[in-house]
Amino acid sequence: MPIPGMRGTDHVGFTVPDLDEAEEFFVDVLGAVHVYTLGPKRADDDFMSVNLGVHPRTEITEIRFLRLGNGSNVELFHYASADGQAPQPRNSDIGGHHLALYVDDLDAAVAYLRDRGVEVMGDPVSSAGASAGQRWVYFRSPWGMQFELVSFPHGKAYEKEATTLLWHPASSRETIGPEEEPARS
Repeated sequence: MPIPGMRGTDHVGFTVPDLDEAEEFFVDVLGAVHVYTLGPKRADDDFMSVNLGVHPRTEITEIRFLRLGNGSNVELFHYASADGQAPQPRNSDIGGHHLALYVDDLDAAVAYLRDRGVEVMGDPVSSAGASAGQRWVYFRSPWGMQFELVSFPHGKAYEKEATTLLWHPASSRETIGPEEEPARS
């Protein structure tokens, strides 16, 4: 049984080393829009440890909320960590992550990133199996966070037989069942 009333992802939060640099990248390169900012949060009790799993004297110096296209919001954190910070995990590490962005034209998006001096990791890859029809490529932010561009304008192979389809960021419908899925041409 699912969480009662669960609708979907509201936001994804990332801790960054420099909020100005991160916001500039998200806004100027990725096209996000800054929505609002929250000021510092610190506690003299165990609030930070109990509620966020960090050292109790760690302080959140600032949080910025951004809207990123037709999908989840992004929450950028900057911490003054009382016990130091671990290096950014690789994808293969526990807690490793990346943020995938759907684009209509992968080649145009890759050319745009390269023109902006963004590190694109290799060349676009064509998926196989259930994901056939999709192409993807990873890229890095200035602070090393990994992102992925994905595109499958004609759908993916799994869709031909699926009774449930993955959510698609090009759709603005609140819920999509198999019989309501918009045609992708």
